[in-house]
This record gives sequence, C-alpha cells and structure tokens, in this order.
Amino acid sequence: MNTPNPTPTPKPGSRQWRGVIREYADRLDVTDATPIVTLGEGGTPLLPAPALSRRTGADVWVKFEGMNPTGSFKDRGMTMAVTKAVEHGAKVVICASTGNTSASAAAYATHAGIGAAVLLPEGKVAMGKLSQTIAHDAKLIQVQGTFDDCLDIARDLAANYPVHLVNSVNNDRIEGQKTAAFEVVEVLGDAPDLHVVPVGNAGNYTAYTRGYREDIAAGNATRMPRMFGFQAAGSAPIVRGEPVRDPDTIASAIRIGNPASWELALQARDETDGYFGAIEDAAILEAQRILSAEVGIFVEPASAISVAGLLERAAAGAVPRGARVVLTVTGHGLKDPQWALRTADGSDVEPTVVPVDTAQVAAALGLAS
Repeated sequence: MNTPNPTPTPKPGSRQWRGVIREYADRLDVTDATPIVTLGEGGTPLLPAPALSRRTGADVWVKFEGMNPTGSFKDRGMTMAVTKAVEHGAKVVICASTGNTSASAAAYATHAGIGAAVLLPEGKVAMGKLSQTIAHDAKLIQVQGTFDDCLDIARDLAANYPVHLVNSVNNDRIEGQKTAAFEVVEVLGDAPDLHVVPVGNAGNYTAYTRGYREDIAAGNATRMPRMFGFQAAGSAPIVRGEPVRDPDTIASAIRIGNPASWELALQARDETDGYFGAIEDAAILEAQRILSAEVGIFVEPASAISVAGLLERAAAGAVPRGARVVLTVTGHGLKDPQWALRTADGSDVEPTVVPVDTAQVAAALGLAS
C-alpha cells in the first residue's frame, strides 16, 4: 500500500484545495492518524445560471459536481469510504454500480494501493464510465441482471469474503457526500430556499440533508432548504411507492429500481418538507440541451434531471418567484456523450461541410460581407 505523503506547506498567498477530508476533518470521522486517500475531490464550482433564473423567476445556481477528479459527485463519498477501508486494514474494496461509482472506486483504490472489484449490469453502463473503470485496473464483472442484482451480490460478498463494501449503504459514503452542502453554504452565506438533486440510490438526497442539518447546528446556516429529488419516469420506485424490477431510462446513472437509501431519503423528505417527482426521458434530454446551450454546463442525462425537475415544478407554480435555488448536477457530460450528438427529434447531428473557401465559411456562419 502506498503511504500518503504529508501535506506540503503552501507558499505565501497560495491556496491549494486539499480534498474534502482535510478541508472538513473536524466534521468527519477521522483522526490525525487516519491514512487519508484523496485525489483532490470537492471544492467544485457553484455557478449562477441566469438563463434558468429567467425561465423560472427564481435565483438559480448550479453545483457542478462533474468537476470532481473522476467526473462525478461519487468522489466525495469515495474518498471517505476508501480512507476508512484502508484504516480498517482492507486490501480489496467492492461495489455495485451503474458506472460512476465503479469509476470512482477503481480510481481511489488504485491511488491507495489496494484492489477494487466492481459489479456492473451487463450492457447498461455508458462507455465513458466503463472505460474509466478498466483504465484504473479494477477487476470488472458484468452481471446478467440489474444494478439491484449487482448490489445484492456485492453485499453478500462483503458479508462472507474479505472485501470491503463501498456502496452508499456504507455510511462513510454519505458522510463524504454531505460536504457538498457545506460548500454551498460557504459560497451563498446561507442554505438556499430549495435544493434539487437527481435520485438513483437516493444517497445524495440524504447526504445534502445531513450536511445542511449539521450546518444549522454549527450556526453556519439559518434554514433547512426544501429538498426536491427527481427520478426518471421509467425508474421511479420512490415516486411509485414500490420497487421497479426492470428500470428503463436513458439516464443510466439513476437507472435503479430499489434504492439503497430509500428509507433515509423518505426521512429526509419529511424533515425538509421535500418532494419526489418523476420526469420523462424526453424532458431530461431537453433539459440537458438547455443547460449546455444556455448555461454552458455539459452534464450526463441523469444530472440534467435536476434542471428538468426545476422547470417542471416552476411550471406547476411550486417554485416561488425570487427563491434561491441550487441544482446539483452530478456527472460530467463526457461520461455519456452520445446523447449530445442527437437532435431534439432523435436524429444524428450532422456537421456543416464546405470547401476551402473563406466566403463560403462566412456564408455558412451567417456573416455579412
């Protein structure tokens, strides 16, 4: 196992982000002796979104978690999960995944010098995420079943074999992910009125609620935001009130039929006067286009459901004018770029081709001579 190097002393006037454990060590279950495993996760941008504010009448901000080291919010929880696994002497970590968790687990395990085994549903993982998992040298097994089948097997393996489970059923994951709420409060000066997140396994919904609760207790925030969570219509067990055996959606990161953090998420909903809703795939893709073309943030489809959910709720009159709203977008668009190459009607995007001629290029660009 690699021995983590001591944190160097910054030069005067510099400020190097140190990863969420070192930044929030006093608010996490770590000690000076904990062997911190970090890739510099956290400290992600919280960006104003004027285009979405105009569309909704609210003051909208976007927490861009795709800027984490492996391109998704999973890194916040994985730094804690792998750090604690190493502290407990684990030599191998295991997870079930729809893609982002596997990429993150593989990267952090490799950085820690331990092994990683990941279980993925066959044929249902975006290639960008699959390539990350392979690149980080994890032991990859594709299971002929759903994510939920993979998680059941991962739990059985962790219970009966010498492997450490790092899915969000592990509380260390939730602890790491709660730090995103701390960052929101630090930037805005208080918690927002409304916070919107995608919901797959529902761990992030729980984590943000925990983070805001702790910030209120610490005197950093004065209010608990209403937590709105959205599932894809073809994979919406919490909204339906029952597991979905064969979830179906283009938003692969939230294609989960029986969320591991279901009960905790319901508790968080009740605590925050929150809401769960379902969004059709077409609206998710339209929201992805709006976010990239009007705001300049490129996310995978599952992340865009936050935008789609906000637009749907605003149209329903459920978002007060002037309310401060934070949208978490959980994964970078390069995770699953194929959907950006299709037009609104589903056809492939075709580039404009012209000869080597300045005038024709200008004409194609609509420029007057």
